[in-house]
Amino acid sequence: MEVSYMCMKRAGTSCLIVMKKNPYMKHSVKTPSTFLYTSYISTLSMPHNTPFISVFAKSCFSSSSVSDLPLEKNSEKTGSKVILKNMNYTELEKWVQSHGYRPGQALMLWKRLYGNNLWAQCSDELEGLNKEFRKMLGELAEFKALSLKDVLTASDGTRKILFNLEDGSVIETVVIPKSGRTTVCVSSQVGCGMNCQFCFTGRMGLMRNLTAAEIVEQAVFARRLLSSEIGSITNVVFMGMGEPLHNIDNVLKAASIMVDVQGLQFSPNKVTVSTSGLVPQLRRFLHESNCALAVSLNATTDEVRNWIMPINRKYNLALLLGTLREELRTKHKYKVLFEYVMLAGVNDSMDDAKRLVDLVQGIPCKVNLLTFNPHKGSPFKPTSEKKMIEFRNALAEAGCVVLLRPSRGDDQMAACGQLGKPGEIEAPWLRIPTRFQMIV
Repeated sequence: MEVSYMCMKRAGTSCLIVMKKNPYMKHSVKTPSTFLYTSYISTLSMPHNTPFISVFAKSCFSSSSVSDLPLEKNSEKTGSKVILKNMNYTELEKWVQSHGYRPGQALMLWKRLYGNNLWAQCSDELEGLNKEFRKMLGELAEFKALSLKDVLTASDGTRKILFNLEDGSVIETVVIPKSGRTTVCVSSQVGCGMNCQFCFTGRMGLMRNLTAAEIVEQAVFARRLLSSEIGSITNVVFMGMGEPLHNIDNVLKAASIMVDVQGLQFSPNKVTVSTSGLVPQLRRFLHESNCALAVSLNATTDEVRNWIMPINRKYNLALLLGTLREELRTKHKYKVLFEYVMLAGVNDSMDDAKRLVDLVQGIPCKVNLLTFNPHKGSPFKPTSEKKMIEFRNALAEAGCVVLLRPSRGDDQMAACGQLGKPGEIEAPWLRIPTRFQMIV
């Protein structure tokens, strides 16, 4: 493994940068200017428990602040070919017209990519389209952004689909069958930079953002691969690998394709985008998308949330919940979904239940109580079923709409918080607050 260390002065602050060759890159990169690394950056002048920030960086950095470093992402082109699923309908129509074809051809192509149960993956599957148009697409366009690596089936019928990306990275998608409703859980990044302490994906750090095509194709592939076996896929949740709002441009584009009436035709209220609480991006999402929003809350005090979800150190509970109250005043019949992973002895007391009722007061919402799904190296334990029921009852008696969500797919590491595969260097465990050290 190739590891290098360097100290830098950036914005008046000393930083230690630990860089290693990306273990998910199968193919060597020949030119130094495009050599890609996973780097973990810790500000030396901050307290020792300050979280590392993981970024996808090149071998040299600009003078901008660490938080402004761009994430590498795939180009919209593969070689000389344009990736069709990286375009929304307006962009596709313009591209088709730029090659001398009329807008009607663009609509027919769009329907064959996403609608009519066709989900075309090559020009040979474009029956009914003009022969010359199909030939042009075969020469200039790429239909697929993902390639299937494996499908694992859990004992409860949950499927975990592993996809290879062009750069050798691997992402995971989960399909959860249920009577009357089958959900596909899509990833938005390779890894995740939020470092939530209870999440296995967070151990990876952040490799890179997924493109819109790589996100959309997870849903397309799930329908193409599994619809005949398990029935129609009706719901999408952006709750796989990554923080969706950290990749907001591509997530917004992907979600718009999913709900397009000529596209994948998911109902907007059945496409849910989850966030750990990036407040500026959350505002933008609520202004620009009509899809549903889920907020991963998981604590009722800043002390606990600072520890288990380091993003809280930048956007604390008061700011996050205050923003939701403000924004939802203008959204008619809109409810946010609060996700609450219950960790034994950490966030599952009756005092937590009372504080949670107070925190969500005035916010149109539902609360999902989730079982913690153990994974290698985690110090946390799941709350007992009895205590989860008591917690749920306390919320319900106070007037909250609350649901208990059982784990699905955990025997194949397909459950919430279990996706991904950390490399040899992992994101750091944060210092446990003193009063929890005997519990965890």
